Amino acid sequence: MADAAKAGPALAQLLASIGACEAGHAMTVKGGAPPVRSRSDAEALQAALSAEHAAVYGYGVLGARLRGSLRQTAKDLWNVHRARRDQLVSILSVAPAAAASAYRLPVQVTSARSAAQLAAALEDGLVPAYVGLAGVSSPDLRAFAADSAQRACAWAARWRSRAGAGSPSEAFPGLPSAALSPVPNPVNDLQHAGNEASDKRR
Repeated sequence: MADAAKAGPALAQLLASIGACEAGHAMTVKGGAPPVRSRSDAEALQAALSAEHAAVYGYGVLGARLRGSLRQTAKDLWNVHRARRDQLVSILSVAPAAAASAYRLPVQVTSARSAAQLAAALEDGLVPAYVGLAGVSSPDLRAFAADSAQRACAWAARWRSRAGAGSPSEAFPGLPSAALSPVPNPVNDLQHAGNEASDKRR
């Protein structure tokens, strides 16, 4: 989180994605998010807010199929996502995206297992939204986004474990494919070519 706050927007996205991957493997994240004060980058904020709206709705649906400690976990995460939704609304400088009356869920919930599968899918859906938010200009908001991406990936891993599903193979969860493509740097390329020519003359 600290590195994401210090890095530039593009590197912060990569760091957020790597952190999310590590959190998914560790399946545990502790600590709270830093204060968020940014009023910029409304589009990325709206995307994260829309993902949180869907998560709040989805947890409301799946909770009915769970019992005991799993139901309490779902309730706790429902409250977490409501709080994150409200936090995103509070920092938007434009009218926040409204929640839909209903959402098309990626998993039909008919049992405790499918409820866990849906919970994993909801958390997975939050990762790209928060990795995208990690590319904004505000350091506080980048740290908040990196933390949120890590937590979502860790929770997704826990729910997949409950559903008996394996871990995803994605090395950089939520990172846009364009961010993984090498960007040509003419100056560095010329320097590299010059160094190779110099080595050959020696």
